Parts: sequence; structure tokens; C-alpha cells
Amino acid sequence: MLKTISELLQKALKKEKIKLSEQEIENFIEVPPSIEMGDFAFPCFFLIPKFKLSPEEIALKLRQNIGNQKEFEDIQTSGPYINFFINKKTMALNLINKVLKQKDKYGSFDIGKNTKVLIEHTSINPNASPHVGRAKNAIIGDSIVRIFKFLNFNTEVHYLVNNVSKQIAMLVLAKAENLKFKTMLKKYVEISNKVKKSKKLEKKVFDLLYKFEQGDKEVTKKFNKVTSICLKGQIKILSDLNIKYDFFDYESTYINKSKLILEDLQKTGKLFKDENDRLVLDLKGTSVENKMKSPVLVLTRNDGTGLYPLRDIAYTIDKMKKAEKNLIVLGEDQKLYFEQLKETLKLLAFRAPEVIHYSFILLKEKNKLKKMSTRKGEVVLLEDFLKQAINNAKKEIKKRCTKGDSKKVGIGAVKYAILKNNPNRIINFNLKEALNFEGDTGPYIQYSYARASSILRKINKKSKKFAINDLHKIEIELIKKLSQFKEVFLKAYETLNPSLIAHYSYELAQIFNEFYHSCPVIQEKETQDFRIKLIQVFRQVLKNSLSLLGIETLEEM
Repeated sequence: MLKTISELLQKALKKEKIKLSEQEIENFIEVPPSIEMGDFAFPCFFLIPKFKLSPEEIALKLRQNIGNQKEFEDIQTSGPYINFFINKKTMALNLINKVLKQKDKYGSFDIGKNTKVLIEHTSINPNASPHVGRAKNAIIGDSIVRIFKFLNFNTEVHYLVNNVSKQIAMLVLAKAENLKFKTMLKKYVEISNKVKKSKKLEKKVFDLLYKFEQGDKEVTKKFNKVTSICLKGQIKILSDLNIKYDFFDYESTYINKSKLILEDLQKTGKLFKDENDRLVLDLKGTSVENKMKSPVLVLTRNDGTGLYPLRDIAYTIDKMKKAEKNLIVLGEDQKLYFEQLKETLKLLAFRAPEVIHYSFILLKEKNKLKKMSTRKGEVVLLEDFLKQAINNAKKEIKKRCTKGDSKKVGIGAVKYAILKNNPNRIINFNLKEALNFEGDTGPYIQYSYARASSILRKINKKSKKFAINDLHKIEIELIKKLSQFKEVFLKAYETLNPSLIAHYSYELAQIFNEFYHSCPVIQEKETQDFRIKLIQVFRQVLKNSLSLLGIETLEEM
């Protein structure tokens, strides 16, 4: 409905030779404090400089230009405001017909038709079982993927496998290629501590990296074995979250390409050797200059082996050639590095991907919040966390004497608890709160869907005809909220912020539960057919909304 109003206002303004985008207009549209003042209102104060009239006169002029519109019962002016009163019955009829016809496609647009988007997310170092903090990248990334797919983009999901790293080299040094995935973390923590205290061991690690980069067959075999064990284990855990990838891009394939990058950077005159005999890129005069004591990007070690940024430059250039749109999900600790990457790409006449930065999930230890660290072994493993979430969900379902798939409830609770927050907000994860069947949680929303399904099963009526009589206040609220799905979804796409969809899902579930208590369905024969349709629409819209978050619905709970 906001789109309809902004389109009407845009046309009305054009008649006065004033051009404003729909988005600019939409930013000013308000919801009045009382229903007597309309469903939406448009203030005209900000148009004074353009019209050279009082806001009251502007409102009257625009109202005249709008004319009569069937979607609205009335459009009034009240001083400096234009108030829009929606035709609730027409709105309800159009909504029901459209949702029940389009079903799983309701809310989708063809924005992405014939456009390819490449999204890289997760990309965990293949050195151990992932901790809970790593799940945030994967869960946000997966939701972004679902949003783009819903808009009919040709979507590719990429995962960069960092198989040329000090972490893998340490595991090779520790002979971890013969270990099982479950014991890899313990071995990694053990060898990390040893290498940290020994320059001799650290040299052996770098010697292994040098041999790997030079193509030593025996060393390469060991690197590949460790990487394979870890990657398979990590992907199995992520698949429990129903997160999938189309391509696994191995960093090692960019070793040779990175040498060509050095040649291109040499031509810029900004590449030089520092006092440690490393190749570094001078980034003075760029956006990072004031953010670093020494504005350089180190690209190689003193033995000539490349560092991660060098291969990442080659990889990113390769990605940018593959799709019209490119996105990457990165932790907030990589903000500065990403700016360095962006400035380096600019020197090479390439764009950088669009980035979604996220803050971390913190571990509570002795009443203090602490960031998780794989190297130190200070982690809550994602695999263990998910098992605990599912077991807790099973206990909660049993305690409530209800039915339900505990895996769907547990995983839904974890995903929702992460996605309801803005990506840049730090999360202190509380599993007990996340699994609460009341309040702003995944189980509460899933339960609302199951409750709606239960009503429809009890009635078991498939009438196509329905009459819309006088609408109850909460029915109007539900209809209005259902009609906002498209706008919320588009906003989430434009801002790359799935939390908008999560908030919408919760608010929709809240209004439905009020409707459930205020508007009987089974007992009221006169309104039953219409309310059945309204419940069907609610289920479909909530299902579509949760699907964009990667959360499954349940018929019973």
C-alpha cells in the first residue's frame, strides 16, 4: 500500500513539475496515531521550498491532483497533512485472491530476471569444527541468498576454501592428516600453543607453506588431506542448518594468478620491498591512510611466498568477472582489510563486491562477554550447540504436551535469534530465551503457524465463496500487516538486512494471535468463510516470510 500511495503522490507532484522518487516520498509517509486520522498520512512541510506555498495549500493542491481512487474509501486533507483511508474490503478481497493464487510466489518480483548474482559467505578456515560465532556468517549469508532467489536472480553461492594458510601448515606439521574431524580442534589448539612458543617450529610451518606453494607433491598431498577432512566435517554441520553452496573455490588455485597480480601492481609504482624484504603495497592517499599507522598492505613474506591478501585480490577479480552483482559476508573485524582490498582493486581498475559486515556472537564466561577463539580453544562448537538446541526443544515440547519436530524447532530458534538482530549488532546468545514459546522467538512464530493449521484442520472446509461483512478492528490490522509483506521484503533486499523480515514475521504472528482470541472461526458461521480465507492467507504469507530466513514451518506443534 505504501507503494500505491507513493506512486499517487509522485504523479500528483509531477503535475506541479516537481520530481521526487518513490523512495523519497515513501520516507515521509507516516502512520497516524489514531484510525480517525486515516491509515497513512503524508506531511507537506518539506515541500515548502519547492512550492513557495504554505503546507496547508500544498496539501490541498496535491489532493486535487490525486483525484478519486478505488483503493481508498477517502483521501482527506487535515491542515498540512494528506490522510489516506484505505478501502478495507477491497484491500481484503484483492489480498486474499492474490495470495491464494500466487501461493509460494506471493511477494516475489522479477527484479533479478536475466541478472546473475554471486554471493560468497561462510568461508571458514578448514582447520577445525566451527564454533557458534561462525554460524552467524552462514545464517545471514543464506538468508541473503534466499532473498535474491525470491527475486528471480540467477544466484550462485560460493565458499572460499582457505587451504593455503598457516593454520593448515600447523596441522600438517602435527601430522593431523591421519586424524578424524572430531579430534582436529584439540590438535589445532595444541600445535598453535607450541608454535607460538617456538621460533624453530614456526620456521617449519613456513617451510611447509613454501614447499606447498612450490608444488611439492608430498606436502601438497598432506595439505589437501587435512583440508578435505575439515571441509567435509564443516559442510556436514552446516547442511543440518539447511545451508548449501554451489561452488567451493580453493585458494591454492590462485597461487599462479597472484604472481600476475604482483606484475600489474608493480606498474602502479606503489609496490615496494620493506625493511623485512616483504613486498608491500603503498596505500597512502587512499581511504585507509588515516586508519592505519602505516598505510600499507603486506602481500608476501620475505621468502617470496604470497600472503592471503594477494591471493584474495586474484580471487576477487575472478569473482567480479563472473556476475553482474557480487556480494560478500564478512565479520566486522575485517572492515579495515576490506577497505584495503577495495583500494587495491581500484588501483587495478576493478570494483569490489558489495559487503555485508556482521558483528560477533559472544561467549559468556564468568559473567564476562568474550569473543570466541578457535586457536585458544575458547569456543562453543556449533555442532554441540545445535544438538543442545534440539534436545532442549524436545524437552520443551514434551513439557507443553504438544507435538512438533524438535529439530525444526531447535534450528529455527537458533536462526531466528541470530537473524532478528541487525547484522552489525553483537549478540550475547541465550539459548533458553531463544527456545521460549512466548515472545520474540522462532518457536513462538512457528507455533502461530501451527495454530492456524490446526484451526483449518478442525473446520476442514474448502468453500470458494466468501462474503466480507463489517470487519473487526483486529481483522483490519491483520489485513494491513499481511499487505505489508511485499514492502518489507523489498526493503530487506535494498538494505541487505534480513532482520526486517524477522521483525515482520514476529509482528504478523502477534497480530494473528490477537485475531485468534478476538475473532472466533469455528463458532461464527456468518463470518466463517471469510475468516478461513484470512487464516489461509496468514499461513501462506508467514510461510513465505520464514522461508526467506531459512526457517521451516510446522503443521503441528
